[in-house]
Amino acid sequence: MTVNPQTKSSKRKIKKAPPSKKGKASQYKPGERLRFKIAHPSATTELAITSAEAIALANMAFESWIIFGGSSDKPEGQMTPMEKMVMVDRGVTKKDLESLKDKTKLDYDELAKVLSVGRATLINKKGNDKFSPPLSEKIVGLADLYSYGYEVFEDKERFNQWILRPNQALGGQAPYDLIHNQFGREEVRNVIGRIEYGVYS
Repeated sequence: MTVNPQTKSSKRKIKKAPPSKKGKASQYKPGERLRFKIAHPSATTELAITSAEAIALANMAFESWIIFGGSSDKPEGQMTPMEKMVMVDRGVTKKDLESLKDKTKLDYDELAKVLSVGRATLINKKGNDKFSPPLSEKIVGLADLYSYGYEVFEDKERFNQWILRPNQALGGQAPYDLIHNQFGREEVRNVIGRIEYGVYS
């Protein structure tokens, strides 16, 4: 009598691979090409990239939302209130302010206006010199707002332009004209939040 090899082998116990320590296995295979749509004001472009490339792009985007590059590895817009408090207590340095100035494209006069301080107060500090806790709190609040805006707009230059333009959702005022105090920043943040959820502002 001929035994079917498949029948015989089916009686063998087959060891199952142990579960991954990380839980679920990744749904993407190494080298697999994924399709992403990238929105642009004039068109929508579809790209096919590998999962590794997608991760690299995500990391680049994540890093672009960080305002204080030298003293933070997390976007200010994603920090908890406790993390922001620690940053304020530690003190914002002149290097941090320079990073903010570079990314927002605001000059010292514009920064002095929104931070409600004299221009000399910002200029006279050097390198790792720290600002006072009250001023550090204002700088962190401004960095928080810009970081959130960069995340939502996915384009620093576009957000930098948007914040200077009159906005009907703000009674025809430019967002920049309202961010010199906490309540104005909250109002502008609410408008950015509406944009995030698809409500045009």
